[in-house]
Amino acid sequence: MKCSLVRWGCGAFLLPLLALVLSGPLHAQDAPTLFKTKCAPCHAADGSGSTATGKAMKVRDLHSEDVQKQTDAELTAVITNGKNKMPAYKGKLDDGQIKGLVGYIRDLAKKK
Repeated sequence: MKCSLVRWGCGAFLLPLLALVLSGPLHAQDAPTLFKTKCAPCHAADGSGSTATGKAMKVRDLHSEDVQKQTDAELTAVITNGKNKMPAYKGKLDDGQIKGLVGYIRDLAKKK
């Protein structure tokens, strides 16, 4: 009986701890999927803005110096609060997901 209580107590402690430890990397891994579903319809899969919607809305190429010279905080603010016709993702994405998208935007510039 005592042994099973100890196992249960350890499991109850370790499972939430494991979830907390793994949550950071999972958000980073979600960035390409999030970009594909939330951003690519306007910004294109490669970030160029070459979609019909992107051209109509005159979205900026995410590889451009104008975008890449922005700080991470500025890009975070744009994703969080929206800008011009871009919707705000505050409350739709958590801070880790937004941080992952900022990192993904930085990686797009390296691929071009």
